Amino acid sequence: MVTNIVIVGVGGQGTLLASRIIGSVVVDAGYDVKVSEVHGMSQRGGSVITYVRYGDKVNSPIITEKNADIVLAFEKLEALRGLDFVKIGGKIIVNTQEIMPMPVVTGAAKYPEGIIETIADKCEIITADASKIALEVGNIKAANVVLIGVLAKNSGIEKEKWIEAVKTNVPAKFLDLNLAAFEKGYNI
Repeated sequence: MVTNIVIVGVGGQGTLLASRIIGSVVVDAGYDVKVSEVHGMSQRGGSVITYVRYGDKVNSPIITEKNADIVLAFEKLEALRGLDFVKIGGKIIVNTQEIMPMPVVTGAAKYPEGIIETIADKCEIITADASKIALEVGNIKAANVVLIGVLAKNSGIEKEKWIEAVKTNVPAKFLDLNLAAFEKGYNI
């Protein structure tokens, strides 16, 4: 059996670090893992998608629509865009943050309303104000690790393995902050 996780966000939110942490955890848990990063316009605040697949044997890193067990969404609009990946019985973990895309900023479009409700009609959803929590622990950039904490709680993999992966993948000068962010997310 293979578990499929799709990570969606906006460039600069730490989706790639999140995929490295997840990859470290599942390797440590004894699984074969494949990670594929689709950067898009990540350097300009555009959409970023990362695929993480793990199991006894994984042949391809790509996850097709309707095949994700979990979508980890770092922003609400990206969650809506990632909804097509969720399989029947899958779930989506959403940071309730809103980042205005350029068409909204320029007035050419409106930010969609009712995103959480739309998603909740289609699959199981777990929401977290990860950005607010990250600010409370000291830095909004730790929102990704707050979401990793939420994912960890729902993963079936021991919490200690997740903490070790955070320690391995986060620079030492940000470690305490990120461990606090992880703990807050885990306890949501």
